Amino acid sequence: MSLLGGIRPPIAVLSALLFSLAGVTALTFGKAEVVLVPKAVLISQQHIAEDGAVALRVSLDESVTDLTRTAALFSQGRPVSADAVLDKVGSVYQKWNGTAVIEVTSGKLLAARGESVPLTAIDRAKISGEDGLAPRLVRLRSGQIRLVTPALLSWNDRPQQLLIASSSLNVPGIRLSEGRAIGVVDASGAILRSDGALDSGQARRGLQDFAAVAAKKARLNPLSTKAPGSGGYEGVSGSLSGEAASGRRTVGGYASLAAAEPGEFTAVGDLGLSVVTEVAVTEHAAQLARPVFALAAAGALLVVGGIAVALLLGTVQRPLIRLFLESRRLTRGDLARPVPLSRFGEAARISGVLERLRRQLRGEPDHPAAPRRRRPGTRALVAVCAVLLLTWSVPLMLILNRVGSGTGVPNQVVQDQRSRTETISDRLRRAFNEGVADLSATGGLIGDRTSAQAMTAVLERTVEEHPRYESVYVLSGDGEMLARAGHPPHHSDGERPPEQPVELTGEGGKKPIVRVMAPAQGRPGSVVVGEFDIDFVNALVHRDGLGQVRLVDGQGRVIAANSGYRAFEKMPADLAPLVEGKRAHAEVQRDGGKARITAVAPMSNGGTAKPLNWSVVSWQPAAGLDIPANTLQSRTVLAGLLGLAAATACLGWLHIVIVRPLRALADEAERFADGDRRTVLFPRHHDEVGAVVRSLELIRQQLQGQPQARDAVRLLERRN
Repeated sequence: MSLLGGIRPPIAVLSALLFSLAGVTALTFGKAEVVLVPKAVLISQQHIAEDGAVALRVSLDESVTDLTRTAALFSQGRPVSADAVLDKVGSVYQKWNGTAVIEVTSGKLLAARGESVPLTAIDRAKISGEDGLAPRLVRLRSGQIRLVTPALLSWNDRPQQLLIASSSLNVPGIRLSEGRAIGVVDASGAILRSDGALDSGQARRGLQDFAAVAAKKARLNPLSTKAPGSGGYEGVSGSLSGEAASGRRTVGGYASLAAAEPGEFTAVGDLGLSVVTEVAVTEHAAQLARPVFALAAAGALLVVGGIAVALLLGTVQRPLIRLFLESRRLTRGDLARPVPLSRFGEAARISGVLERLRRQLRGEPDHPAAPRRRRPGTRALVAVCAVLLLTWSVPLMLILNRVGSGTGVPNQVVQDQRSRTETISDRLRRAFNEGVADLSATGGLIGDRTSAQAMTAVLERTVEEHPRYESVYVLSGDGEMLARAGHPPHHSDGERPPEQPVELTGEGGKKPIVRVMAPAQGRPGSVVVGEFDIDFVNALVHRDGLGQVRLVDGQGRVIAANSGYRAFEKMPADLAPLVEGKRAHAEVQRDGGKARITAVAPMSNGGTAKPLNWSVVSWQPAAGLDIPANTLQSRTVLAGLLGLAAATACLGWLHIVIVRPLRALADEAERFADGDRRTVLFPRHHDEVGAVVRSLELIRQQLQGQPQARDAVRLLERRN
């Protein structure tokens, strides 16, 4: 017999799988397992640290880009004094503590503004090197940390100059919920800057311990810290669990600074910075073990599986093996004993055929069996076994251990949903403010005598260095377009310039148009307009672990989202009331046996976009959280799926190798017994069914030879 064919392997494998699944079920649900802090809380801490790392990286990159771009714009124009450069920088950007301009060759200080800039941090001899103009961290004598960024000023017929800016290393611009602390950590594990709830010594020690672990983890390759293909944050990130005291445990997250996408460059990637957070959460013991359920489920599977296997053995395997033995007996010429008749299905039909063939071989008259009441076939018997196994699997997948709407959601997860939504709102507000500041810097370089070609060059550099813009253009007071760069703008000829710094248009179109505006200071009445790339805005609202995120206007229309949407579509009716409030809040909504976490954060903290009355709304189903109730449900569903997979695989295997060939054999055998002696019976499988076919073929050949044998006997009798 074939090793994998025949009737024995499928039934044996099914028995082994069901027995193993019963053991796994008993161990999985019966093993004592206590969860004090749900994994959803730990995952949330990791996401908050990632948000902080993204905010810090964007802020530092923006600072470096603004200074480099400003120096490049000055270098493109006519030479100006060092004081004029610093005055213009100070009027447009208020992000630097101190600025200075020095000569590269002599090191002479030409001008300075604000606090003293640590000029000794710049090695003028290595400026032309690969990292000569890279930003660097400097610790002052007072212990404060400064980010020093150089940029090159270069004009013809003038010595090269360095524009140097010094800024404080601030904590990331994310919203901190009550009791949370955050810190910026260098490669050695030292905390460079911290903020939040650090009043107690335990909190400070906990943050320092987390910082040491974060610095060590940050040295690893990000690809080695996550599962292949898992995606997510590009840097090294994770969650941490600290000490417990008085029923509260310190948990946190860490994330190293990394580029937004693989292969992208970040100016601050070599600084070795990481962000670490901590918060104290209340421990709630949750039992994942269900000993009674484990014993009941495992026992039920053994009973149901035992019945199914016994049914297969008694009604399919044994009758088929008996057919195989009886057919072999007939081919050997043992025709004395009648063929025992089976009771069910195709085996009964084939055993009846063998009995008729036995009579024909003996030369007895053939008496076709009288029509009997139709009995269940082998396919029906296999279907009954499948139904038996489904009675165990289906309740586990659909009924047992289900999570109801009353399942508790950790309060820390709800708070984190709110703070992360507020962080996205703040990121959008900062992006629009930065957009206006960029255009203000650009407008400061455009005067009455600036040619259209020179304006286009300035605009092209703005688009190249700031991916937030889809197009940038200059409009005169009467709406005439004087110069443009990037994609064709959504501006009609003669349309007057926007009146607000931030404006939303595009109703009725395929995508919203967000435009920011700043006056061209040297050309009265003219403005510089930038149209935001809507994909850039969508990227700002995309953060892992927040579910669905929408940027909506005051009328509840969607402007941007982290998933597919239609421009200006209305928010779902059950979420529309969220945008009517004027303050940030989060809650758990329960409806129809389901629960979800919702949060809203209005953009009401000042800035150019405040008059638009925009809000950020996020929501995610509680069923997606990694909490004990969901874990128990997932394990229950998995057990049911494993049972379904085992039944489907083994019974499907049995149907392919036994049931279908056996049905075809029954039809061929009946035609053969009814007188079809010319059709050759060829075995298609090397198993029990194939062996019966081979035996029938031998019987066919014997029956074909009977007339010739009788004629030969008669001829011999006549001769004698």
